[in-house]
Amino acid sequence: MDLNLLAISLPETEWLLATFLLGLFAYKIGLPPMVGFLGIGFILKAFGYDSNHALQEIADLGVTLMLFTIGLKLDIKSLLRVQVWGVASAHMATTVIIYAAIFFALSFTGLSSFAGIDLWTGVLVAFSLSFSSTVFAVKVLEGKNEMGALYAQIAIGILIVQDIFAVIFLTASTGKIPSVLAILLVGLPFIRPLLYKIMDEVDHGELLVLYSLILAIGGAALFELVGMKADLGALIFGILLAPHSKSAEVSKTLYNFKDLFLVGFFVNIGMLGEPTIDNLILAAILSIVMFSKSLLFFWLLVKTSMRSRTAFLSSLSLSNYSEFGLIVGAIGVSNGWMSSEWLMTIAIALAMTFVIASPLNSFAHELYSRYSYKLRRFQKEKRLQDELPIDIADASILVFGMGRIGTGVYDDLSYHYPDKVLGIDFDGNIYREHKDNKLNVVYADVMDKDFWGKINLEHVSMAFLNLPDFNKNLTTIKRLKEKNFQGQISAIAMYDNEIDLLKEAGAAAVYNFYSEAGIGFAEHVRHNLMDIERRDKREHSAGEDPLADK
Repeated sequence: MDLNLLAISLPETEWLLATFLLGLFAYKIGLPPMVGFLGIGFILKAFGYDSNHALQEIADLGVTLMLFTIGLKLDIKSLLRVQVWGVASAHMATTVIIYAAIFFALSFTGLSSFAGIDLWTGVLVAFSLSFSSTVFAVKVLEGKNEMGALYAQIAIGILIVQDIFAVIFLTASTGKIPSVLAILLVGLPFIRPLLYKIMDEVDHGELLVLYSLILAIGGAALFELVGMKADLGALIFGILLAPHSKSAEVSKTLYNFKDLFLVGFFVNIGMLGEPTIDNLILAAILSIVMFSKSLLFFWLLVKTSMRSRTAFLSSLSLSNYSEFGLIVGAIGVSNGWMSSEWLMTIAIALAMTFVIASPLNSFAHELYSRYSYKLRRFQKEKRLQDELPIDIADASILVFGMGRIGTGVYDDLSYHYPDKVLGIDFDGNIYREHKDNKLNVVYADVMDKDFWGKINLEHVSMAFLNLPDFNKNLTTIKRLKEKNFQGQISAIAMYDNEIDLLKEAGAAAVYNFYSEAGIGFAEHVRHNLMDIERRDKREHSAGEDPLADK
């Protein structure tokens, strides 16, 4: 074996360290690490480094794995919502028309940046800027553990519809007609039983990792082979696998792989080119204009009966330009439809909007709480079924978070206190699954200030907090205390340093999920052994009783 294949040169080690340190710095000041990764890309470019084939391959692999994991969590029915396909279509059409008209009008002003822009070029640039970044949105939503929230599902659905528009454009503009073999792709659902059979056989070890990678990368390669967009193939194969019982495990298995490769994506974005002063000025203007996209998303969503909060959070998730804009721009340059200067401007604007949108999304809940009284004026009285007011009925015990741990808590409490337990979760898929199983659950988000204004805790005596995010558990305790909740609060923690913070906030009991899992297991076994021992004693006593058989 040639060990040189595993060798990392000193310069590569230094830049890996620099990428880590800048990502850590961004994280420590309240920004997503991706902002630091973008910064390293800019720094590398300033020192004369260019993106290379290897970095591009890493970035592409990260996007492929990301789309595959999106497919694993995607409810295909969600794309049929008017809030998804209707809003995505209307937003793109409106953005292209308005932006193109402005660019074309500016071509008559004598400004050098807009010199020579005809109507078609204006439309192409506007189309490039009409997309929002799938990579950015997914990273932000996963970082907040909110991929299952309604606003996140709406945002992801809109992004997928945009991706479909991108595929249509790429197919039409490149003149690359899909192979006649592409028609065979409609038969993919028929091989789902075979994919499931293999998934059942690979168990839970390294074979599961390898098989998952084969499906993601193989799906992308298959679509590319027949002239379709590779990333669409990864998404479709993820959707095919979504109903399988192991889909959540596969998603978690690929999580770190995907995140590692997406570091390359953000570094690569920062290294796209060396800007001029004109590029920087125009990109800064476009970054400010980006907020008009956000306002349009918000307006369209509230007009489709969404609450102002859901519309606001979805809009912030979509408040950026997209990597697809670079692809569209690159095709425009290669076909002579637009200048390379515009491609550079779009690339810089993309990076700038990432930096602007990162803190906005990090503090999205706080921003809505601050301006909710203004934003609520725009929402309609009609509500979606998912957003109806909360009714806790006669429940005296609340279980926040109905994942695996929360469901176990709910089942145990329901056995001892029938009809007194209410489960609360913001993940639409989890909520619907429990409703199908006849559990008493409601759909709500503890980060929603409106939720706390609607819920009546007068008759509630216990609250169990099983949310997957420490900050959400902490916020829930604070909200309960703000409503003068006098009952007992119990919460879970993942790490020891979280226990004191939760107790200081008002939790009476905190269960360390990792360290106390063994104690719970031992207690469970001990109770079972005691039951067996008691049963054996009863059978033994019955055998000694001469009247036992009469």
